[in-house]
Amino acid sequence: MPLQLQPNLSEPGQRYFRDFTPGDDFYEALIDTHRDLSDEQSQLLNAKLILLLANQVGDIAVLKNVLRLAREGV
Repeated sequence: MPLQLQPNLSEPGQRYFRDFTPGDDFYEALIDTHRDLSDEQSQLLNAKLILLLANQVGDIAVLKNVLRLAREGV
């Protein structure tokens, strides 16, 4: 299955006037989640988030492809 690389965020029942608005909403929630955490706590939060989202995706082939793409240029 090809990866979705175009903006693909939405909230059920919510209408957006700009394609980037759901991404902005998610980014704001992510930043709020990290607020007032130490660097160590923030790293732990990121690790937990990655594992929870990976479990939600569930497809190992897709996850390996995501890992490969994420590592490119790092």
